[in-house]
Amino acid sequence: MFITRFAPSPTGPLHLGHAFSAMLAHDMARAANGTFLLRIDDLDQSRSRTEWETQIYDDLTWLGLSWPVPVLHQSTRLPRYQAALKFLWDQGLLYPCSCSRSDIRAAASAPQEGAPLHGPDGVIYPGTCRPATLPKGPMPQDTALRLDMARACKMLDKPLEYQEKGESVRPQHLPATVGDVVLARRDMGASYHLSVVLDDADQGITHVIRGQDLEDATQIHVLLQRLLGLPTPEYHHHRLIRDGHGKRLAKRDDARAIATYRADGVSPRDIRKLIGL
Repeated sequence: MFITRFAPSPTGPLHLGHAFSAMLAHDMARAANGTFLLRIDDLDQSRSRTEWETQIYDDLTWLGLSWPVPVLHQSTRLPRYQAALKFLWDQGLLYPCSCSRSDIRAAASAPQEGAPLHGPDGVIYPGTCRPATLPKGPMPQDTALRLDMARACKMLDKPLEYQEKGESVRPQHLPATVGDVVLARRDMGASYHLSVVLDDADQGITHVIRGQDLEDATQIHVLLQRLLGLPTPEYHHHRLIRDGHGKRLAKRDDARAIATYRADGVSPRDIRKLIGL
């Protein structure tokens, strides 16, 4: 069985990078006689817009993609995320954090710390709010919660391992190279890391197909799968679509939006040639 997904955020127009990822996943699912799912990552309700979601459906349909309905929306899954957070809290693996991004940059670059190290989430958290003993009492609400990475790794009964394009990968030294990642955000309920792991498991995703920019995050996701007793899919991290200067495309690059190409009379076949499919 081959089940994969494409999970865009309705916070702006899809661009050529999105087209490549979605079409590649759709092609691979079709070649394996499998299933391609569309999922809407709308946890950030402050930026998500109905009109962008509608355009996602229009653009993907124009590209020739199809998927089962109804489509899963992450905004409907908050109780599921909260239950997983409580499980991790009860295991003594989470702690509240009140640090801002600027606080983290300042603490990580303090003279005694040396140059700040970067991980999948940017500057590696220096542990400012990490408690010396396990937090007690009910899990706090409306605050950021971080995973105590060192404690989490000690709970594993065997090394982390996952399949990347058919090859075995064993990530190492997560506390030093990743740090204590955020699993709950005050304004969104859950972080990307937690929500994507739970959604993939609950939708039975067997193959995760996504860009190389998320490759370093995979070790976090595999760790969470182990801690939560969830299956680990096979991963395929594909090349990124870049502009003429080698910069990865972003949603602010409206000139490369799929809708712009559509308005200019470009065909889906032309898009395939343009992105190398």
